[in-house]
Amino acid sequence: MAKLIAYFSRAGENYFNGSIRSVPVGNTEIAAKKLQEITGADLFKIEPLHPYSDDYKECVAQARDEMQSDARPELKAYPESLDEYDTVYLGYPSYCGTMPMPVFTFLEHFDFTGKAVKPFCTNEGSGMGRSEQDIRRLCPGAKVEKGLSIHGSDVEESEDALRAWSED
Repeated sequence: MAKLIAYFSRAGENYFNGSIRSVPVGNTEIAAKKLQEITGADLFKIEPLHPYSDDYKECVAQARDEMQSDARPELKAYPESLDEYDTVYLGYPSYCGTMPMPVFTFLEHFDFTGKAVKPFCTNEGSGMGRSEQDIRRLCPGAKVEKGLSIHGSDVEESEDALRAWSED
């Protein structure tokens, strides 16, 4: 069976070790592409129909509003099917202690029964938060494996951690 890397990532202004800087590619996308090189898995980017602001503070406010209203933002596209995949690597940045709400939308769109879901999360120190519990709740019947927390500022040096985790 095949493997899929489904990830949400955001470029623009991001938080790095106490400061804000603009990046052309988000940390989770960098990690997802490194994971693809390691595993050979297919890659799918989860993209909301209405993207988050490039401005960090506006993005945080939007993410907080979505979380508080339990929103399910519409996505630009979905994979046609997940039937061929036995493992789904799920990547996302930490938003409000869990996943961004577009990832909730993605997970609720499919039946993950019998699949392994391996989450990985980029963050600046908040770790996985409650995202693993949220994935278990959203994907009943899936085997949700131990997630990998990647410090966003160190994502360029994450190959060894990704390799060891993906081989578990």
